[in-house]
Amino acid sequence: MMAEIVVASTNPVKIESVRQGFAHMFPGEMFNVRGVGADSGVSDQPMGDAETMQGAHNRAANARKFAPDADYWVGIEGGCADVDGEMQTFAWVVVLGQAREGKSRTGMFYLPQEVAALVRQGMELGHADDAVFGRSNSKQQNGSVGLLTGDAIDRVAYYAHAVVLALIPFKHTNLRFGSLDGGE
Repeated sequence: MMAEIVVASTNPVKIESVRQGFAHMFPGEMFNVRGVGADSGVSDQPMGDAETMQGAHNRAANARKFAPDADYWVGIEGGCADVDGEMQTFAWVVVLGQAREGKSRTGMFYLPQEVAALVRQGMELGHADDAVFGRSNSKQQNGSVGLLTGDAIDRVAYYAHAVVLALIPFKHTNLRFGSLDGGE
């Protein structure tokens, strides 16, 4: 039977990163991956680790409400943090299963001051990238990471690694992880 995975986004980058993450962790298994619009319940541009992780969790939980019969629900939320006058960006991934939860964070990198200044003024990171780099809808393409690395790392690969790491509790069901682990 094919497992159903509901991604809490209709962004094709996030859907593909989830597809790749599951394929890497569970080779040979088949998955039906689909995206749904799910509210994050946080700011359009989350600031800091806590708000960003909360947004990813809220998205996964809201996707579960939308499609309660699925096997997995995945929330991905990108965030920024001002640290010592420099702005970092990263994303949190939360995977909910029937009785387990997995969480992971992407790598972090610093944004150029031109982009950071726009984010500090209240602009969402994707829009700030578009303004600085003269792009349109880059967040559904290569995103900040692709723009800044010349696509050495694109947004799909950036998120897919974090999806893999968030799936560790689902790969090792004989071990206990986190406080919500029901021990399948």
